[in-house]
Amino acid sequence: MPVAIIGAGIAGLYLAWKLSEKGEVVTVFEKREKIGKEVCSGLFSDRILKFIPQSKSLIQNQIDYTLIHFPKKTLKIKFSRPFFVMNHAELDNLTAELAKAAGAKIVLNRNALMSDMSDIIIGCDGAISETRKSLGLKDPEFYLGIQGTEKKQNLSNYVETWPTKNGFIWKIPRGSVTEWGIMEKPEIAKNIFNNFLNKNNLKIEDIKSALIPQGLIIPKNPTITLCGDAAGLTKPWSGGGVIWGLTAASLLLKKFPNFIRYQKEVKSLFLPKIILSKLAKKLIYFLGFNLPWLLPENYKIESDFLF
Repeated sequence: MPVAIIGAGIAGLYLAWKLSEKGEVVTVFEKREKIGKEVCSGLFSDRILKFIPQSKSLIQNQIDYTLIHFPKKTLKIKFSRPFFVMNHAELDNLTAELAKAAGAKIVLNRNALMSDMSDIIIGCDGAISETRKSLGLKDPEFYLGIQGTEKKQNLSNYVETWPTKNGFIWKIPRGSVTEWGIMEKPEIAKNIFNNFLNKNNLKIEDIKSALIPQGLIIPKNPTITLCGDAAGLTKPWSGGGVIWGLTAASLLLKKFPNFIRYQKEVKSLFLPKIILSKLAKKLIYFLGFNLPWLLPENYKIESDFLF
């Protein structure tokens, strides 16, 4: 069954790999001239090895806990499963090679048109999804992610975060460098981040930015569906989307080509998690900024949060 996948991000490439292994004829259309997501912290739980075992070779560092710095209290959040620091672009290219080895065709520098597509279409074309727009679906909520690196070696086993009004600033040890970034509403992210950098006398390089979609949007359509960032499938807590996207892709593979069943399964699995994690975030932020003494200093959570 000919399948067109729009977008060569991690979700699209993973689907191309696994569908090709099942004997489907898969073509991936990517509008850019190269593969590899450049704006991403590349902080994934060890579940990444379940989906892509070959990614073990890409591990740069292991993270066991995070410190959340509220103005008057710091919380230590220990992960029940370790996180790995990887280069997301390298992960994408590794998965692309696996997809091509399985028989998938990847066409770069191509803006795919629906009229040119197969009867089966999977939109994995990111936050500003043309596939989603073509179906007349609303956009998810958007945050802005900004990141850069400080030339400072750091092999710590923890990350640090500073909550902001709607999101947070982060510090991630990447081994040879230290990464700094922010996830916030687009209209205020840059000012908050610049003020933080200036206040702490931090000089960062290679600054990049990208939109982070939040809000599950899956069409009830028998021949066209969405996966990954195109479906707004990122965690409300952190904005991370790789493990959730790959989990949704696994559901799609199990139900393929029944996209209606896939839509029902994705909603059933993720909607409760999204609602609960939004409520948990609001509660912890309210307490952290207003009643910090009510929060215990140490927590232990499932590393993909409610997963």
